[in-house]
Amino acid sequence: MGSSDAKQTKYIIVSGGVISGIGKGIIASSTGLLLKTLGLTVTSIKIDPYLNIDAGTLSPLDHGEVFVLDDGGEVDLDLGNYERYLNVTLTRDNNITTGKIYREVIDKERRGDYLGKTVQVVPHITNAIQDWVERVGSVPTENGRVPDVCIVELGGTVGDIESAPFIEAMRQFQFRVGHDNFCLIHVSLVPVVGAVGEQKTKPTQASVRDLRGLGLSPDILACRSAIPFAEGIREKLSMFCQVSPKQVFSVHDCESLYHVPILLQQQGIIDVLNDRLKLKDLVISTERRAEGDSLWAQWREFARRRARDLDEVTIAIVGKYTYLTDSYISVVKALEHAALNINRKVKLSWVEASDLEEGSKHKDPLKYHEAWQHMCAADGILVPGGFGERGVEGKVLAAKWAREHNVPYLGICLGLQVAVIEFARNVCGMPNAHSTEFRENCDEPVVVFMPEIDRTTMGGTMRLGSRPTKFQDSEFARQSKIKQLYAGADEVHERHRHRYEVNPEKVSAFEAKGLHFVGRDAETGERMEILELANHPYYVAAQYHPEYLTRPLNPSPPFLGLLLAASGQLDAYLAGQDVTHDVDMKLKM
Repeated sequence: MGSSDAKQTKYIIVSGGVISGIGKGIIASSTGLLLKTLGLTVTSIKIDPYLNIDAGTLSPLDHGEVFVLDDGGEVDLDLGNYERYLNVTLTRDNNITTGKIYREVIDKERRGDYLGKTVQVVPHITNAIQDWVERVGSVPTENGRVPDVCIVELGGTVGDIESAPFIEAMRQFQFRVGHDNFCLIHVSLVPVVGAVGEQKTKPTQASVRDLRGLGLSPDILACRSAIPFAEGIREKLSMFCQVSPKQVFSVHDCESLYHVPILLQQQGIIDVLNDRLKLKDLVISTERRAEGDSLWAQWREFARRRARDLDEVTIAIVGKYTYLTDSYISVVKALEHAALNINRKVKLSWVEASDLEEGSKHKDPLKYHEAWQHMCAADGILVPGGFGERGVEGKVLAAKWAREHNVPYLGICLGLQVAVIEFARNVCGMPNAHSTEFRENCDEPVVVFMPEIDRTTMGGTMRLGSRPTKFQDSEFARQSKIKQLYAGADEVHERHRHRYEVNPEKVSAFEAKGLHFVGRDAETGERMEILELANHPYYVAAQYHPEYLTRPLNPSPPFLGLLLAASGQLDAYLAGQDVTHDVDMKLKM
């Protein structure tokens, strides 16, 4: 541990202007990754200015997927980016919402902590925000080191009413921690308009003017645009936004998001951060610097591999939010990581589950036939998690197709449950089999409500967070593909987010017909966590969400198995053969 750990944590604030969804999370993650390549310890915070306590009750169509942390926190998808890029394990405290802040302040007021004072946005709300940021920024990471740098992403757009208390809190915070410990990156849009594709700087100028009017001056401008800066754009932004040209960065559309850190590094962002935050004054051990150098070499190789012309593997994702792919962003990343680690490129075929159903054949025959065409042409099928009845029968049909036609299948959460429903109906002679989530009084309840879950409230009441799954001591389980993919582990820890489970009373009937529950919860052995079908190339499903723990060069085993099977390499991989050819790297971050 270097002596820098005893010093004041340095803070990098990432704000956004002009439009929302501009890519603040990727800029923040990429900056954090680059700091890690220097051997620094980095953590992150995401501020969401909505009044919800957490993201648990938000629709994926409104806000993208809900990402689940080890401690059960349901948070914004950007925290998934942070965990994947920085290889850190975050907690619910790393996600601040307006609801959390106001609840904390109101609880204090009810206890009498403010001693009769009038409780106001300034100073009480703004102080609570600063206290929270400083508290989380000084919590040691899993390696025991206090973070050298904490990156704080301020959600929303400068000028939003709901963001105002957080902007004011950060204005005060810059003086609280000191000039050398505070850096502001402002992410803005430089649109390309007109027939000749002219880049316009006025939106960024206006956004910076608004920011400065609120008492914050950007130290770095990260300008999003479809194309690299045209001649003179950087100088123009420098002149009107009062920053030097070297502090203006072109973050144009590139080959993949994995290239963004390389793009920023090539333009000199590390030098700017070094100067602004006096990073060279930090004492970093030789060992940590060597780890940083190794990380950077591995990341560049991974990005290079992403750009290569690799053989494609087509995976059909059968879901109910397919027209907003951010609803399944961790699933997409897990597939991509698994594919690139076996020298393949994954091609996603999005299939709306309800379009597979017989009713769609008459209501919209074109969508029906297109959906089935996509699924039939896929090398593998994935049914992700989800809530609500819409599309469930389509997912059951996808599981049936995969089982009957020996197509590699991976089911996640609801994807496990529909596989059980399908097997019960079509193999075990239970034609009315269903889940009590969708048919409360069904004749054959093969999926049931978990007894200890609170039915009265929605937020934070599911089985959430990291739980242990124990592989069973049966002949089939010991030789199962999924256990081998987990390197023969007897127990694995994965993150959960569900309310319903396979009915344990029906398990023996399923296993007698070849559907084996090779993994069960380690606490009671009554919850079915992993299933695998006998005599099938790869038919695996998990009640947990393995996509939450995927890393770029350390892919999730169930996803790796799906891609290996879909590319015809699973048997060779399980036999110990090298299927990565010229690539053989393990990421150590």
